[in-house]
Amino acid sequence: MTKEAARIDVVAALLPLERLRKRPDFLRAARARRVPCPAFLLQARERAPDEAAQAIRVGFTCSKKVGNAVARNRAKRRLREIARLTLPDHGRAGWDYVLIGRPGETGQRDFAAMLDDLQRALHKLHGA
Repeated sequence: MTKEAARIDVVAALLPLERLRKRPDFLRAARARRVPCPAFLLQARERAPDEAAQAIRVGFTCSKKVGNAVARNRAKRRLREIARLTLPDHGRAGWDYVLIGRPGETGQRDFAAMLDDLQRALHKLHGA
C-alpha cells in the first residue's frame, strides 16, 4: 500500500460519511445541482443552517435500468467505495450528495477512472 493510499484510508476512517436514507432527502437533492459523469450522475445540495447534521451525507441509487439485482448491487458497492475514498477529502461538510448509477457504465467502468470522475465533478460543483 502506498503512502497516499494509506493516508486516504486514515482520513476516510476519521470522517465517516452519514447515509441518506429517507425519500425526502433524495428529493431535495434531486432539485439541487447536478454534475453528469460517464459512470454516474452526481446530485448535490448545501443543507440549510437549521438542518441538524453538519457532516457529509451521501446517498446511492440505481434504477432497474442498470440491470438485475446483482448488477444494481454491484454498481452501488462501487459507488459507495468511490464515495468513501473521495468525499472526505473533496466533499464539504454540510452538503448532501447523491450518486446515481448509469446503465452499462457504473458496473463496468474502470475504478480509477470513476475516482477521477468524482473528484472532477466535486471540483466543478464547488468551483475549486
